[in-house]
Amino acid sequence: MKELINVINSFQKLDHETEDAIKEYFVEEKFKKNELIVEEGKVCDKIYFIKSGTIRRFSIVESVEVTKWIYTDNQFVTSMSSFFEQKPSFEIFQTSDETTVYSLSFDDEQILLRYPLFSSFHLKLLRLYLSKINEFHHQFRLMTAQHKYLYLLESFPQIIKKAKLKDIASLIGVSQETLSRIRASIT
Repeated sequence: MKELINVINSFQKLDHETEDAIKEYFVEEKFKKNELIVEEGKVCDKIYFIKSGTIRRFSIVESVEVTKWIYTDNQFVTSMSSFFEQKPSFEIFQTSDETTVYSLSFDDEQILLRYPLFSSFHLKLLRLYLSKINEFHHQFRLMTAQHKYLYLLESFPQIIKKAKLKDIASLIGVSQETLSRIRASIT
């Protein structure tokens, strides 16, 4: 739980009451490799904070899995539109290895949002994530495959270290063979 509290404190310094509430409502869960934590067509009812492990977000397009993002240690994960609007998810989240998370249910999030310091953290985190998503989609869309790989290597090295090559290739939109050539050309 220390990792979660440290990340929240980096956004918003907590008091003891709020910290105790967070410890009460976030629940540790363990998932095996390749376990689905969010399924397409089902409502996502939790936010996850990754203590250790890797989670891949993807969708299936014309029978092909298309990786949208790869989450690693100390990151929050949820199907945003499904969780926040309580509607069926259009994407799938699957563990890539054994993964330990702290989860927060939708109902418990509503309780924690009554704590002003948690609410302040929540707003700051959402603003940061929305800003990063906007920036990422603008930049990433315009990059060549090699520049995408270099961007991940520089900005998200944990993805390069922990994710499967096939998932990185899918994320940047190339075959595994092309990714191998890109990697060979920059080392």
